[in-house]
Amino acid sequence: MPPAAVICDIDGCLAPETSEAMDADALARLAHWNRNAIREGDRPIVTLCSGRPEPFVEAMCRLIANTRLPAIAENGVWLYMPDANRYERDPSITQSHLDAVHALESWARRELGPRGVTIQPGKSCSVTLYHEDTAYLRSLVPMLQTACRACAWPFRVSMTLLYINCDLAFVSKGTAVRRWIARTGIDRAHLLAIGDTAGDLVVRDEVARFACPANAQERVREQADFVAGKPEIEGVMEILEWARTL
Repeated sequence: MPPAAVICDIDGCLAPETSEAMDADALARLAHWNRNAIREGDRPIVTLCSGRPEPFVEAMCRLIANTRLPAIAENGVWLYMPDANRYERDPSITQSHLDAVHALESWARRELGPRGVTIQPGKSCSVTLYHEDTAYLRSLVPMLQTACRACAWPFRVSMTLLYINCDLAFVSKGTAVRRWIARTGIDRAHLLAIGDTAGDLVVRDEVARFACPANAQERVREQADFVAGKPEIEGVMEILEWARTL
């Protein structure tokens, strides 16, 4: 049976991991897919699950014409409900957690700013760090982990392809999918997720099927139920056609 919904990552799936231009023509095809899904009910609606800040995810929802299903932003912090134009933060995040976020931001500006490390704008309950030298940035992960332990800051520190993510340890894309299921009433048995990096694998355990585009990391390809022959959004479109045959 085809899935009722598809939960898709953005970077590396619908858009390049780098700052290269998005494939506007392919995104228009995906928007056409979603409009048909909503109007005809003959295919799964595609929504989003991303580490990007909420405003970026909201804009992408509009771009791909997802006007029905919640989208996940900031690695699980936010659910954005496009049908109600409403945002819901993970209710387990308290003021003390927000204080820890601000403390880590201050530490990063003081200790890492002089080294050329910048903080990605727009995030509210996590801290994402960037340096143009990815290898150098990666070398700072142990330093960040040590600082979090020393200060009892409750963060999970992990390296993506280009960034260091410092996320609250109890929040993830996986916990957000569970909130998503509770809100929509769509059972995990009817969900397909798409991702490209190891950070997306926490979603794999929350859904019935998991697929990836051809550019996905080897570890991800090994655990996928379907690997597209094409990269990024062309691979996603291939996955959607495969999903209709299930």
